[in-house]
Amino acid sequence: MTYYSEAAKERAMKLQQIIIKAISKQISWIQAAQIIGISARQMGRWRKRWEEVGYDGLYDRRRGTPSPKRVPMETVAEVLRLYREKYEGFNVRHFHEKLVEEHGIVLSYTWVKTALQAAELIKKDRKRAVHRKRRPRRPVPGMMLHVDASRHRWLGDGSWHDLIVVMDDATSEIYYAQLVEEESTRTVMSALREVVEKKGLFCSLYSDRASHFFHTTKAGDLVDRQRLTQIGRAMAELGIEMIAAYSPQARGRSERSYRTWQGRLPQELKLKEITTVEEANRFLREAYIKEFNRRFSVAATEKGSAFVSPGGRNLDLIFCLQHERVVAKDNTVSLANKCLQIEPQKWLSTLAGCRVKVYEQLDGGLTIRYGQRTVGKYTDEGESIDNESRSKKQKKAVEKAVATRPWKSLRDSHFPTTTAADGK
Repeated sequence: MTYYSEAAKERAMKLQQIIIKAISKQISWIQAAQIIGISARQMGRWRKRWEEVGYDGLYDRRRGTPSPKRVPMETVAEVLRLYREKYEGFNVRHFHEKLVEEHGIVLSYTWVKTALQAAELIKKDRKRAVHRKRRPRRPVPGMMLHVDASRHRWLGDGSWHDLIVVMDDATSEIYYAQLVEEESTRTVMSALREVVEKKGLFCSLYSDRASHFFHTTKAGDLVDRQRLTQIGRAMAELGIEMIAAYSPQARGRSERSYRTWQGRLPQELKLKEITTVEEANRFLREAYIKEFNRRFSVAATEKGSAFVSPGGRNLDLIFCLQHERVVAKDNTVSLANKCLQIEPQKWLSTLAGCRVKVYEQLDGGLTIRYGQRTVGKYTDEGESIDNESRSKKQKKAVEKAVATRPWKSLRDSHFPTTTAADGK
């Protein structure tokens, strides 16, 4: 039994690349003949051989031994057409899954990748460096969570957004994924609060050294564990350890996950014709996070869970921005150009000179507390909620009194009443 030599295989591969370009209409068949250095008639014969026997027809027929790999030309043309017209931008793995599940075209992943590269519809990947030491996963869910954001053109309009993702180290399960304008203290806190409400308290949080996670005195130095950020303070109150990564390679698990997100999510949004952040976040919550976990999450090495209930903790006072202030002589507190008036308290004549904490909620509301006592609640515009509710109650009481005893309103009438002297 004879086999093809390496030179014959290389020659066939070169011919295949040129013919695939002609099939995908990147070049004409005449141009393909000129590149190979043959006549248009000879190219026509090769094209016919390709149509009849596929890849085999490109080998030198004098060798006498056919290749075991045969893919009809119609299938090749259909694969290239689908990628060019419907799935442009998909990575190979994602496109291969769509071919099998949506179109019933069963081909090997390697064949599809080779065909797309030969047609220059995708670029060849750079060879990855060897990962010399791999950190083992945590044994059970809830022991370590990764939080990070990836800035990318997720929507079809070319705008940039951050995708905040919270992922479990033990299973790679995604607990939270939402698009935001920018990664910040508020957006990260919202993500962590949702995870705590749904899953419970976890043991540790792994993140980069962004300024909303850690204070760093000098670039490249160790993080300052004594000066806590708002997120660091919230995690400390919940007893969650924060772990800082000092290089992208240290966060390899989350970095590889983001590569998958960038290779799939924009194309899925394009297929669903989703063009707004609100629609994209709804799609993520209702459908795509479950689909992503189904494909890419793994089983934990041990049974059990490290998540625990938050108990009676007031999450509104933990997942917020806290500011210390000294009450002015007129019992007011200033915050961000807002003057917050503290009403008289039954248990203390005045709070002037006292140090209080202002809690800036994620939804914009404000709360002032002195020790364990709440001394004021306000809207995001600085208006007292207590005064507003008190005035509404007083108004309802007056309306009720007028409705039940209408004669009372006659006292306010501008008509004079007749006295006994006038009646004489």
